[in-house]
Amino acid sequence: MNWKLIFLLSMFGLAMAVATVFVIPSNVEPWAWLPIFVICAYAIAKGAPGKRFLHGLLLGIVNGAWVTTAHIAFFDAYMAHHAREAAMMQSAGMPLPPRLMMACVGPIVGVISGMVIGFMSMVAGAIVRRTERPATGA
Repeated sequence: MNWKLIFLLSMFGLAMAVATVFVIPSNVEPWAWLPIFVICAYAIAKGAPGKRFLHGLLLGIVNGAWVTTAHIAFFDAYMAHHAREAAMMQSAGMPLPPRLMMACVGPIVGVISGMVIGFMSMVAGAIVRRTERPATGA
């Protein structure tokens, strides 16, 4: 397991955690994550010693922890920049306080995104392996 790789790639998650609080609106967020997932999948395909899916899954969990922590820590700023989410929380009559709800949902999103990164890493690994085969010749 390459923990250094997972930690280094999770810096994208930390950057996105802060950016989604203060800069990136929720309708743009998935499009901002897409290139990050692609870059991470390629980096895992190149740098992981095996178990690419597991590396991607763990990366998604760490990213989820960064994002959840930032959204809870900067809750007021997050709500101020995400009026639609704030209105949804008000109108839905959530059974839990909003911060606690974020703490419950965040890890689930982390696992799901980790599964996506894991599958993308497996595909990238197959592509990298195919393109890096040594030429056989005499």
